[in-house]
Amino acid sequence: QVQLVESGGGLVQPGGSLRLSCAASGSIFSIYAMGWYRQAPGKQRELVATITSGGSTNYADSVKGRFTISRDNAKNTVYLQMNSLKPEDTAVYYCNAGVKPNSDYTVVLRYWGQGTQVTVSS
Repeated sequence: QVQLVESGGGLVQPGGSLRLSCAASGSIFSIYAMGWYRQAPGKQRELVATITSGGSTNYADSVKGRFTISRDNAKNTVYLQMNSLKPEDTAVYYCNAGVKPNSDYTVVLRYWGQGTQVTVSS
């Protein structure tokens, strides 16, 4: 089994910063693209940022210049550094990863974390 566990969420004032972490554990042969998504109250889940195994990144327009996604392949961990936070960033943030559990798999399976709450409020 593969598990993704997010951490680092919490309450922060506008203009503040948070650093989210997502660690993958379990049966892992290789991890491909990883990403962060978020879902605000009354809204659908949306993409925040993604990063490939080679380090190529993609960001939603709403977070460009403020958020930075990174990964540590040796630790099977992806991070999201969030700066200059705004109230509209308030949401549950979910980690996503494409994983091959072992070398016998020829397809990539998608896994989701349980989410971590980020609240930006004064």
